[in-house]
Amino acid sequence: MNLLEDNSAVMGKTRDLCETIANDSYYREVFQKIEKFLGDDEARLSYQSVHESGQALNQKQQSGLQLSDSEIAEFEGARTELLNNPIASDFMQAQETLDALQSSVSRMVGMTLELGRVPTPEDIAQASGGGCCGGEGGGGGCGC
Repeated sequence: MNLLEDNSAVMGKTRDLCETIANDSYYREVFQKIEKFLGDDEARLSYQSVHESGQALNQKQQSGLQLSDSEIAEFEGARTELLNNPIASDFMQAQETLDALQSSVSRMVGMTLELGRVPTPEDIAQASGGGCCGGEGGGGGCGC
């Protein structure tokens, strides 16, 4: 049997994991914050505007141009206003939480595939220590 077939043990356990995540009360709270944000036009437009402004300033800086004090102040003001909006602030925290969850699950699965076994807490700690080919996420299996 192929590991990726719908009725394989691997895909069954994957569905079980997805169900566990979807039914977790903390996950549901986080998801509700995202839905609330998506339903709030003002918060979404403010977030989009700050995000696009930040990208434009970053692009300008990357191309070697100097940012003016007024550009920086305008961006910081808009960003502060965004962070003071509880719906937008909750959304950004929720995004960070989901990104961390996805990263942790991916790291565990990836390490299992690399090691050929379930990683131990020591394996995870060692991989989180960085290294030449793992950067922030760590080690990457090269032994550094």
